[in-house]
Amino acid sequence: MTETNLGQRVAVKLLVYGAGVTGSVFSARLYEAGHDVSLLARGERLAALRRYGVQLAEADSPVVRRVPVPVVEHPAGGYDLIAVLVRTHQVDAVLESLAGLDGDVLFLLNWAAGAQPLGAVIGPERVLLGFPTAAGTMDGDVVRHRATNFMTRLLPMPIGEPDGRGTPRLERIVRELRTAGINVKAEPRMDAWLTTHAAFEVPLGQAAHAAGGPVALADDPDAVRGMIRLMRQNLAALPTPPVPRGFVALRTLPEGLLVAMLRRFLRSPTAAHSGLDNASPAAVAELERMAEQLRAYARVR
Repeated sequence: MTETNLGQRVAVKLLVYGAGVTGSVFSARLYEAGHDVSLLARGERLAALRRYGVQLAEADSPVVRRVPVPVVEHPAGGYDLIAVLVRTHQVDAVLESLAGLDGDVLFLLNWAAGAQPLGAVIGPERVLLGFPTAAGTMDGDVVRHRATNFMTRLLPMPIGEPDGRGTPRLERIVRELRTAGINVKAEPRMDAWLTTHAAFEVPLGQAAHAAGGPVALADDPDAVRGMIRLMRQNLAALPTPPVPRGFVALRTLPEGLLVAMLRRFLRSPTAAHSGLDNASPAAVAELERMAEQLRAYARVR
């Protein structure tokens, strides 16, 4: 909802495109805050959502909460904002279905290819970039999301204009999401943020997959060292400093200290509920696509 100059409340129509972990949590929060939101899903996931709604559980809690978010199979148009929360390798298909629609499109996903290929299909003026900091795993049809704690509150969801400007629409979207209880901030260096994250995420995800999960990776110090070296190579290949600046630590801290810190993280509940143990073909394909984007980004920039 937004306010007019007369103080009246005006409905804003939103579509969340993608009903995985992040899309489900995102849409449920918007719905519970009173927003006119629909969740797009396909196949068995669509059928489950129509029958049960979005089912949420915090970490390993036995308590499952059902949120009756309206679901659709195809985008119908007339949206003020479309939030795309899909895997990297699924974006091309999403772009085709959105090309004929109106409305701003906020891409909340792993992405290291910049805004140009997105804008080339749907129009550059429609594109905003971001990353969903909520994480979790699918337990059948139940989304087990990471519990809110001190650390998650320190990590707001970044969104921004591709060119880094502060614009009225960006301010409006940040305000709308905050009314839904979503911890979000405007990020002026969103493209650099996404490439920095990919430089870290690809070695982490691939190493966890090769080891058989985050705990197994933590038990192999040599594999963790190899992962850190790949992260450093990726960061060194980027044309801009890491964003956020905290990632500079991956390039400056002693390797032994980083090994100890990352092994501790890999054994933590945060890692357990971050999807690092997901060895599905879709998760593997996403990491491969992100790796391709990083290599192309380093070549052209």
